Amino acid sequence: MDNVVRAVDVGFGNTKFVTGVSGSEIRCGVIPSIAYPSARDPATLPAAERRRTIAIPVNGLFYEVGPEVELASDNLCGTHLHDRYTETPEYMALLRGALALMKVPAIDLLVVGLPVGHFMAKKAALERAMVGSHDIGGGRSVQVRKAFAVAQPQGALLYYAATHGRMGTIAHEQSLIIDPGARTFDWLVARGMRLVLKTSDSVSRGVSDILRVIAKDIGTEIGIPYTDFDAIDRALRSGKSPMVYQKPFDIARLMPVAHSHAQRAVGAMLERIPADYSFQNIVLVGGGAFLYRKAVREAFPRHRIHEVREPIFANVRGFQLAGMNFMRSATAETAASGGDAAASGGGEAA
Repeated sequence: MDNVVRAVDVGFGNTKFVTGVSGSEIRCGVIPSIAYPSARDPATLPAAERRRTIAIPVNGLFYEVGPEVELASDNLCGTHLHDRYTETPEYMALLRGALALMKVPAIDLLVVGLPVGHFMAKKAALERAMVGSHDIGGGRSVQVRKAFAVAQPQGALLYYAATHGRMGTIAHEQSLIIDPGARTFDWLVARGMRLVLKTSDSVSRGVSDILRVIAKDIGTEIGIPYTDFDAIDRALRSGKSPMVYQKPFDIARLMPVAHSHAQRAVGAMLERIPADYSFQNIVLVGGGAFLYRKAVREAFPRHRIHEVREPIFANVRGFQLAGMNFMRSATAETAASGGDAAASGGGEAA
């Protein structure tokens, strides 16, 4: 029986996860990284009030997560944008929500990710928290037998190399992976597939900061605080103006503010990485890539900036590839050890 390998990337903005693998196709799902707590199971609500969400029990509360979680919203934020995010019940609810949507009873290896700046400090604790039985509600659970965590952009590097036929050549090259997320702007310097920690890092200058800056300018113009960050995000991605007081608000004139923020994030990275001529590959990934593309190109005018299809899933697909490679290697080593033992007369009878 094949080992079950799955990957989850619980980001500050979205939770991405692998639902299955067929040949070279890695199928993914995504839900907002929002978890709303309730003292009672939302499944007990009248049918007319139900939505496409899952109620995940964590620490005596039910956390509602899923595609329609915004229908459960109130005036309180359902997520956390801080350095201890992985230790919150909301993080665990999102992780377990992703496990529930994978629809498998047990996972032999679960691969999860961390921002570069938190990787070494939080890796061991996160791996321990992932292993064991996870209650996903409704009397069901998912058993995770083994877990390992990787730096989020490391997954993107592996995915880029695999999809571009670069696995052989990239092993001898230096690469820069740039991953703008909801809260953090991450970058990873790698020699081959190995992370160079001293020059890889994160800064808190992600997409959420751009949304706040734009919201502040909108609020200044309309005369009251404006906090519909989701409307701004949709407008930036679609190119359509958000509606404010029943009228389209021209957000295009605020784009220089967004670009200035992106430039500052890229500038913080430039202060800490090696000279740009040393990079053979510069890859831009992440759900916020479109907001930082211009600033990245300005910073590296003599390089070709590589991107991947569906950049929001680049990390989690790379996690999946890393997990499958790990399990293949472990299986091969076990088989080789068994063969050696049998050859020496030390093997057990079948």
